[in-house]
Amino acid sequence: MSRDEPKVTRRTLLAVAASAGAIGVFPEAFGATGTVSGLRPFRFTASKDQLADLERRVAATRWPDEENVTDDSQGVKLDTIKKLANHWKTHDWRKVEARLNSLPQFLTEIDGLDIHFIHVKSKHENALPIIITHGWPGSIVEQLKIIEPLTDPTAHGGTETDAFHVVIPSLPGYGFSAKPRETGWNPPRIAKAWAVLMQRLGYTKFVAQGGDWGNAVTELMAVQEPAGLIGIHTNMAATVPADIAKLLSSGAPAPADLSDDEKRAYGQLDDFYKNGLGYAIEMNNRPQTLYGIVDSPIGLASWMLDHDIRSYRMIARSLDGEKEGLTPDDILDNVTLYWLTNTAVSSARLYWDNAHFPSGGFFDPRGIKIPVAVSAFPDEIYQAPQSWAEKAYPNLIHYGRPAKGGHFAAWEQPEVFTAELRASFKLLRDQI
Repeated sequence: MSRDEPKVTRRTLLAVAASAGAIGVFPEAFGATGTVSGLRPFRFTASKDQLADLERRVAATRWPDEENVTDDSQGVKLDTIKKLANHWKTHDWRKVEARLNSLPQFLTEIDGLDIHFIHVKSKHENALPIIITHGWPGSIVEQLKIIEPLTDPTAHGGTETDAFHVVIPSLPGYGFSAKPRETGWNPPRIAKAWAVLMQRLGYTKFVAQGGDWGNAVTELMAVQEPAGLIGIHTNMAATVPADIAKLLSSGAPAPADLSDDEKRAYGQLDDFYKNGLGYAIEMNNRPQTLYGIVDSPIGLASWMLDHDIRSYRMIARSLDGEKEGLTPDDILDNVTLYWLTNTAVSSARLYWDNAHFPSGGFFDPRGIKIPVAVSAFPDEIYQAPQSWAEKAYPNLIHYGRPAKGGHFAAWEQPEVFTAELRASFKLLRDQI
């Protein structure tokens, strides 16, 4: 790994921003001396040796026997992962690396830890600042497709009143952020760090967005109500009523009086709890045991593919040549980032920290008072019914129910996701 961390001067920052073409510089971050307080420009260039080692390890994979069922009930099918391994031969990491390095990226120390983030300013003066948080097994790669539509809406079917200034951090232990050397980096602590980041960037009014762990962090920011946060958007809402959660934990069938949407959500959650939580249980309890996914790229890829069944099946279809949601290159961009940064285990520790420093159930309503917008995608772990969302968020300002998309919504359906964000925050823009 190569991390360029030169002395930060106005000339250095302008050079970084200039490399991104039309991306704007943020003058409010500059102090009277012409330096940037607490921010260091960042670029990443994988070495030739790193990429050669990755290629060698993929080629040297020792394969297990084929599954002895005809479906995917035993996990990632051998044929699927072999197709991914074959695609790795032609995958171009330098392409995604160049895309990342074309964007203004920075490191800044918060609460004793270096946090990496992308910061792209819109050219439109009244753009709304937004901080967008990824989850596991995602990364900043998830959000790359939505940066331009959000920051430059007039070039992507919108108007200048749809513009956002975009901040995309890497979670602690993920991607290019530092790996915590102490326990306790759970979602509430990350939420506080994100508020510091937005304040450090000079934003006095902003909104936040997240899915997966990003939802937990974003919702906890809303609970904490830091200065400047005026609303949030989630694409994996925490809305499960307490009585429903109790029934799900007991394995009981769905109550007869649920609406059709509520019954569908109940069925999705029941299936996930019974069949889809293996990875989370291991990372909650024994993340350090996962040495195999640090030593084997194929082991890492298969572990990451098996997050939820609908995402896995979409990926499997893409490897069979279907054009839907994510492409094989999309998948390998993300897996390769995890591999090159050696963050398989450090990212898994977020589950352990959350289990040992709990902040509430993943889908439990948190009593958020500030404005909340929800986009309920059909192939998410569960598609939050509007009835549950209205109970969970008393100040619900938008409920969208897109026709297509799943767990990695911004990555899979960037145009739909962008439209949802534009609609979500229209009512709040007069506050900035």
